[in-house]
Amino acid sequence: MIKPGRYRHYKGKDYEVLGVARHSETEEEYVVYRQLYGEGGLWIRPASMFAESVSLGGEHVPRFRRLEEGPA
Repeated sequence: MIKPGRYRHYKGKDYEVLGVARHSETEEEYVVYRQLYGEGGLWIRPASMFAESVSLGGEHVPRFRRLEEGPA
């Protein structure tokens, strides 16, 4: 399950996940997130793609890695 919070893309930039939305026709889940740099654009990506691993230098790493939250 993809939780709201701050994530780092494997290329190094940070994003804030706002939540998961469902497509009205296909019911596919999409992650809604905002870039935490530049103009702060709002983006969506299929949840399956958001959660997948990518190959980086021969190693599999998460496309987006959730950053640790501070103590509650």
